Amino acid sequence: MEKEKSLNLFEKYLTVWVLLCIGAGILLATVAPNLATTLDAMSVYHVSIPIAICMFFMLYPIMVKIDFDQVVKIGKRPKPVILSLVINWLIKPFTKYALALLLLGVVFRPMLAGTEILPSGEVVENWQAYASGAILLGVAPCTAMVLIWSYLAKANNELTLVMSAINSLTMLVLFAPLAGLLLGGVGMIIPWQTILLSVLIYVALPLVAGYFTRKLLIKHKGLEWFSTRFLRVLTPISISALLITLVLLFSFNGDMIISEPLTILWISIVLIIQIIIIFALSYFGFGRWFKLPYEDAAPLGLIGTSNHFEVAFATSVMLFGLGSGAALAAVVGVLIEVPVMLLLVEVCKRTRHMFPSQAKDAGRVSTAVPAAGVE
Repeated sequence: MEKEKSLNLFEKYLTVWVLLCIGAGILLATVAPNLATTLDAMSVYHVSIPIAICMFFMLYPIMVKIDFDQVVKIGKRPKPVILSLVINWLIKPFTKYALALLLLGVVFRPMLAGTEILPSGEVVENWQAYASGAILLGVAPCTAMVLIWSYLAKANNELTLVMSAINSLTMLVLFAPLAGLLLGGVGMIIPWQTILLSVLIYVALPLVAGYFTRKLLIKHKGLEWFSTRFLRVLTPISISALLITLVLLFSFNGDMIISEPLTILWISIVLIIQIIIIFALSYFGFGRWFKLPYEDAAPLGLIGTSNHFEVAFATSVMLFGLGSGAALAAVVGVLIEVPVMLLLVEVCKRTRHMFPSQAKDAGRVSTAVPAAGVE
């Protein structure tokens, strides 16, 4: 068996780099607010063009590594995909709803005193607005970023892609009725353009580009050149694009983060508890109960714990306004998600011995490719 190569300084301390980029983004929002505002204004249907470009370069190298012949074979063992749908649509939204009402509406309510006026003229308490944003995060499962978490966890990238695609399609059908139900039947203004455009840009575009790049290069240059030369140059781009994305995201929302630190703390507690519950249930619970191999259990846990920030934020803005508590809660979602997801990636890697492994017979090129930054 090939000896595992050590990671370089860049990848070994990725969490530190992520925190530095978050800080850099908030600092940029403070010292150069006009630049952040100008970049943030470059959007179509609430989908940021700068973020879309970064997301493409984050996901394209991962898509190139995916063996699409293995994707077809996923249909022969649909158990992880079915479990993913159960977690994302039958469990996660309702646990987020219950936690938001319990913690924001009861436990933290005295610290969230005050009201805000919605665009409709309705007056709501602050905790209701924050709870609405948290609930919208729970109804919008991650459809793109989970690919990079799965990649970092050395999990089944093909399965993660299938899960992402199916959850994207399911979101088109279930997002509106679930969000309307859990928000108490408010007049839902669903950002269909945002959902469709984000799916096309964040999933379909890098998927198509990765598929044809892989097919053409292997055909003309051979599998060995593709694996040892092309991917070695390409793989560090994913992590670099992730860090640039974080700087941009937090420069766009830095003012909201700085203005209400205690409110962010209360919302963060709700979201972190939700993440722990869903991860424990999906990864350790369902993963071990259904005897999934590590490569399948890891993406099952990771996709259930992450959220589609853009869709939740766009819906919050349309329903409650840009400066609303709901929009702030959606921003908090991305504030805590990246560091927490990196922590969960480490949990996965350190507990992989608790699961059977299919790596030896998976037959995927990606298992033989050096990781980003490996010398």
